Amino acid sequence: MFVGTNLTNIRILHGYTRKQLADMLQITEQSVWQYENGYMSPKMEIVNELKKIFRVKSKYFYSEDFLDRNGKSNIQQSHIAYRAEVINSAQKTQSEAKNIEFISSFLKIIEEKLHYPQNDIMKLREMVIQYITTSNDEPLKKVQRAAKIAREFLEIDNKSNLNLLFMLEKKGAFIFEKAIGEKIDAYSLWSEDGRPFIILGNLKKSAARRNFDLAHELGHLLLHYKVEFSSLDSKSHRQHEQEANLFAGAFLLPEEEFIEDFNALPRKSNPESYIDLKRKWIVSIQALAYRAQSLGLLDYQQYRYFNIKLNQLGYKTREPLDDKIKIIRPGKVKSILQLLFDKNYLSLRTLLDTLMVDIEFLSKLLGIEVEFFEKYQNQLSKEFTVSDLNLKAK
Repeated sequence: MFVGTNLTNIRILHGYTRKQLADMLQITEQSVWQYENGYMSPKMEIVNELKKIFRVKSKYFYSEDFLDRNGKSNIQQSHIAYRAEVINSAQKTQSEAKNIEFISSFLKIIEEKLHYPQNDIMKLREMVIQYITTSNDEPLKKVQRAAKIAREFLEIDNKSNLNLLFMLEKKGAFIFEKAIGEKIDAYSLWSEDGRPFIILGNLKKSAARRNFDLAHELGHLLLHYKVEFSSLDSKSHRQHEQEANLFAGAFLLPEEEFIEDFNALPRKSNPESYIDLKRKWIVSIQALAYRAQSLGLLDYQQYRYFNIKLNQLGYKTREPLDDKIKIIRPGKVKSILQLLFDKNYLSLRTLLDTLMVDIEFLSKLLGIEVEFFEKYQNQLSKEFTVSDLNLKAK
């Protein structure tokens, strides 16, 4: 029997409306509605098209609801915190919430084979909440102090941000990258079972921008736990974004060390003077000046002149070193899979059969290149060789 909720879930995951999917299948929107609500089962040719569109196996649509079967994580889509200039549509938020539901279900499957260490970022969250709720500091001071607490807790030295992504993953964050769209840089969310997720966009990125995205989303995770972002008006949305930006600047550029570096700059209003600082901290020239301005190291006129020069040099869209500094990609989940596959704790075939999906689906969901999975798929298909004859000469 065709299970309509599986189609609903995977359609929302891919961000399609019923009308869009109907057009792809060359059927009516009413037919898709009937499939999803159990009033009609699609013909086999439609199921075959659905398989191609979503890169899943036929039995995906005829088994118990995928998310129910693998344990729903109770993702609250209203808690998704975007790094974006505008409030996102309900459809986009629903799609990204479904993305994390699928990832969480995947993680629960592989967790049957592993025991993760304690999630330290949850401990950090509680430390920050405790400080914010008991301190008499001014709001902006609280944000900056929270950033300092976080940097110390994550054991990132005050010389560089080279290992930021690594330390976040090591301390408990689950970080993925995907094509989110041009208007969203990243987003983050706490699952109801206390797992911190950060999703990074993979369009037009540099190592410096990626670091700011990570720090910005960490700010949301620590400062804005349980905030219902979907209910915020434009003013409140901007305020939360500004707090996350302030947190990111303070986190990435520790005050004492940054002031020392900044004071050594020859021409503080010239963006070209910041190139060596960008190389050291792996933070954009724009963010470096933003931090200087927030610390009162650049006055209004200096900061205004800086931004004029930034536009003249074309640095608003592309900065020096953007193509030189290596972009670090998330590696924790890929390493977990490599361990499971290499040690034969779990085979790729078993994983794909359990999830009822193709390699391409898994690659897109986890942001891991197809070639990684194909390597293990090829290992499953043994060819007979001379060594397998097991013959001895007389």
